[in-house]
Amino acid sequence: MSGARISSISFDSPAASVDLAVGDELVSINGREPTDIIEYQQLVDGERVVLLVKREGSDLARKVVIEKDAGAPLGLSIDSAVFDRIRTCDNHCTFCFIYQLPKGLRRSLYVKDDDFRLSFLYGNYTTLTRFTEFDLERVIEERLSPLYVSIHTTNPGLRAEMLRNPRGATSLRWLRELLNAGIEVHGQVVLCPGVNDGAELERTLDDVVTTYPGLASLALVPVGVSDFSLEESMRPHTRDEAVVVVGLAERYHDLVREMGLAVSINASDEFYLVAGIDPREPSYFDSLDQAENGIGLVAAFRQSFLDEVVMDTLGTGFFQSVDGAPAWGYRAARGSCAGDGGESVTIVTGEYAAPILRDLLDTVGYSHVEVRPVANQYFGGNIKVAGLLTGADLTRALGEMTLDTTVLIPDVCVNEGRFLDGLTLEDLPRRVRTVPTTGLDLRRVLEEISSPVMAAR
Repeated sequence: MSGARISSISFDSPAASVDLAVGDELVSINGREPTDIIEYQQLVDGERVVLLVKREGSDLARKVVIEKDAGAPLGLSIDSAVFDRIRTCDNHCTFCFIYQLPKGLRRSLYVKDDDFRLSFLYGNYTTLTRFTEFDLERVIEERLSPLYVSIHTTNPGLRAEMLRNPRGATSLRWLRELLNAGIEVHGQVVLCPGVNDGAELERTLDDVVTTYPGLASLALVPVGVSDFSLEESMRPHTRDEAVVVVGLAERYHDLVREMGLAVSINASDEFYLVAGIDPREPSYFDSLDQAENGIGLVAAFRQSFLDEVVMDTLGTGFFQSVDGAPAWGYRAARGSCAGDGGESVTIVTGEYAAPILRDLLDTVGYSHVEVRPVANQYFGGNIKVAGLLTGADLTRALGEMTLDTTVLIPDVCVNEGRFLDGLTLEDLPRRVRTVPTTGLDLRRVLEEISSPVMAAR
């Protein structure tokens, strides 16, 4: 990382009234060198902000003073969330999906972080194996909450083995300290068949109830195994195994409620779908804080589609409330390309979502709208979620359609107009329209381009 560099300046903001330009580097703010966007926000919060700035291409630093109302935004956007160096992950997890990525994808996809700051800002999960006393002090002092922690198992030896890092056996001590300090923490367990499920999962859930009852939530997530996986011990869950996981999750979900504990324990929607069980209704979930892990996502989508209500299920982390923080990763802008207004409408999506969409469309009179599931041939394995569809997968599916069809695709598979395999919306063989992945957004788009055909009563 190369320091805090300005990526944009808001029109008619305090920063727009002084000699600043896109590309300028902020060397210091009020005499301090900020290390990340969190510290940046704290330093620019006052009435008088003194910047030491270097113009791009120059080694000379100059002083810039900005007067504004206390608490008012400065008006700058910064091109990075971390200015010193992202704390990369030194684990080598057997189930890590990054190790399953083929060569040639976007470089940023291969970066493994284990940085508590990105956990706070973006909802990234950290194993706490690189967490320190200094980090704990800062989190508590600055109330950097919530944080997101990968637990996987509470068996010290097994956790070290799964993370392939001896610190994995002891790093959950930081989780206890965080909870004792009143920091909100959401946990996840990536379940690997024959490794940390079964009796080991029961042990983990028992420990959550007895040792970490202050957790806000715990998500049980199935391991993703693509055709690129080189781990012989990794395989997808069978239907029967998924049924067992769902049963355990629901048993402990009810148990913690009976005990009056705060933690909400749930299996991801994907486990329900693999098990052939209809995912739970919205009232079953205490919150949608784990929606990005697939907890309650189907329920939220159904409710917002059928009842036309706004449900903010995505966007964990507090980056949106931090002035200037860039939207990284899958939270970056999706972009949109309008369709051609064809006579028919086809929704292209992943294999898991397709039957759910089909049922919803039939319910409200859109039986004439086609839902086309696309097999993820790029990654293969048990990868069936819409968010991992690639441009190559969509190109194959679009080539089979007539040109008089308006094609809708979920925006979750696009990041700033680019798919995981590097293809762009413009590289597709025909124009498509991206739709935000909420039920309400899909309903509104369908009402805009098509009319429901209700069955005769």
